[in-house]
Amino acid sequence: MFLLSSLTIIMSLSDKTKKAMEEVGLGSYEIKVYISLLENGSMAASEISKKSNVPYSKIYEVLNSLEERGWIESNSSRPQKFFPNSPQTATETTRTLIEKKMDSNNELIIQELMPIYEKTGIKERPEIWVVMGLFNIANKVQEIIQNCKKELLIALPQGAENIVGIIQSTLRTLSEKGVKIAVLVSENTSKETILTISRVAEVRVKNNMFGGGVIGDINQVVILLGNGRNEKGSVEPIAIWADHIGLTGFAKEYFSYLWSDASSK
Repeated sequence: MFLLSSLTIIMSLSDKTKKAMEEVGLGSYEIKVYISLLENGSMAASEISKKSNVPYSKIYEVLNSLEERGWIESNSSRPQKFFPNSPQTATETTRTLIEKKMDSNNELIIQELMPIYEKTGIKERPEIWVVMGLFNIANKVQEIIQNCKKELLIALPQGAENIVGIIQSTLRTLSEKGVKIAVLVSENTSKETILTISRVAEVRVKNNMFGGGVIGDINQVVILLGNGRNEKGSVEPIAIWADHIGLTGFAKEYFSYLWSDASSK
């Protein structure tokens, strides 16, 4: 009779819920015991064994495991009774325990393995891509700008003014968030463009500026290289996008050099 009862309880669980309970670390016996307690309230170990169809030889091992994880509690009565915590309490306790375990494991792993990683000189492979076409370059520039949190450096060479209209609203949003924005423009940049940019950024003019680019938080950089030929032979703008710390650092140093030699507007 109790076998049928146990099967009915387990079958009443949706597959998604059963799988979710398994993924947070519960075994099939633990699930059966917890559901039995939810259905029947506090019970002694022998009753739980009968209701859940978990062998009595295993019942205390299962109960102890559930109690350690915060799914159930027990009292000191004779015989000892076990009762379920709410699913919310149980899952929150499980999450806390998992987070503590992860923090402890992370600390141990990093402490022991980082010296090996640093000693061998292995570096995480950076991404470097060639980007062709004004639309694609503008998308990459927009991506860098949108992800920027602290500092945005932009060098706009002659002929790149059309990008300003594309990124203007995003620049305004960053400025309102307190992001530091510095923009270098060439001496041939129109007064209208300079005025538009100066509303959201500090602007300086650099004579004979070669090339250009965008640097976001020293994490990513787009370097404008001028024009090149695509696979079809057509001439269009070409740029390099990278998240290489060495390349972005070099780009910032070069920008700082140009900035110091430029005139304010």
